Amino acid sequence: MTSPKLDGPLGDKALRDIVLNGCAPAEIGDTEIARLDHYARATGLSHVSGERYGEAEEGGAGALERLAAQEIMGGFGRIAPETLYQRRGMILSRAAARIAAAPGVPATQRSDQSAETVELIRSENMHEGFFTFRAMELRHPRFDGGMSDVLRREVFVATDAAILLAYDPKRDRVLLVEQFRMGPYGRGDPRPWILEPIAGRVDGGESPEATARREAREEAGVELYGIERISSHYCTPGASTEYFHLFLGLCDLPELGHGQGGLDAEHEDIRTHVIDYEVAQGLLDSGEADNGPLILSLLWLQRERERLRASA
Repeated sequence: MTSPKLDGPLGDKALRDIVLNGCAPAEIGDTEIARLDHYARATGLSHVSGERYGEAEEGGAGALERLAAQEIMGGFGRIAPETLYQRRGMILSRAAARIAAAPGVPATQRSDQSAETVELIRSENMHEGFFTFRAMELRHPRFDGGMSDVLRREVFVATDAAILLAYDPKRDRVLLVEQFRMGPYGRGDPRPWILEPIAGRVDGGESPEATARREAREEAGVELYGIERISSHYCTPGASTEYFHLFLGLCDLPELGHGQGGLDAEHEDIRTHVIDYEVAQGLLDSGEADNGPLILSLLWLQRERERLRASA
């Protein structure tokens, strides 16, 4: 039978093995053609046809595309490739988060036990939409030297996010955004519109700092002239993979008051609030600041405010 020529990203052997489930190009059959078609349509590549097969050409697929391919091909026969194409941004962001997690952070006080010592028995995606919900069965080493019983654990598979508190050190003002949030609504909060710093998902191939700068423009129309890292941390390590990169962005905020922001394409409905520093700190005392990123960034600003104002 005729077979397609495998070039571009499919010229990368490691990625090709994921797509073809280890089948050699010379042995491609109907199933492999269907897998190739699934991958091509899910990623927006040119449709794979019965074009005569030639030698595979080396492509430029790296770790990001390979990890994304694992999720895409995990949906083969279950999820329409057109649906996966619509989710491609989230798929790439989840892949980018796994790459970002690989170096880890120091283990000077805690155990340096490796994730490789965890025995993963079973892993299954219970829900696959914009977000993914995964159930796992596993055993892990105990602090007494033994192994745990087989445990069933569930995890909300999200992405990394960049979060930025915009601050004008000359005028001593901050900018917050207000928007409807599903978390408070799902919990039963009577007022599910909350005040937060600027925030957004880290796209595949984008650094957290670049994301923070982009989101400042998109959500608030603000250009930063400086940026400082506050922290990088898990937000809910017992249940979610979501990882936050917090920044403080230096900018000009010439006018107090409200504004509108957000992208129509992302269905964002955002109101911006430019307020004085003392008003922002009052949100901590009143409890109106009720989300971790806002609380942490305002406390960090308390510590660093004098330095930032002196150098403005």
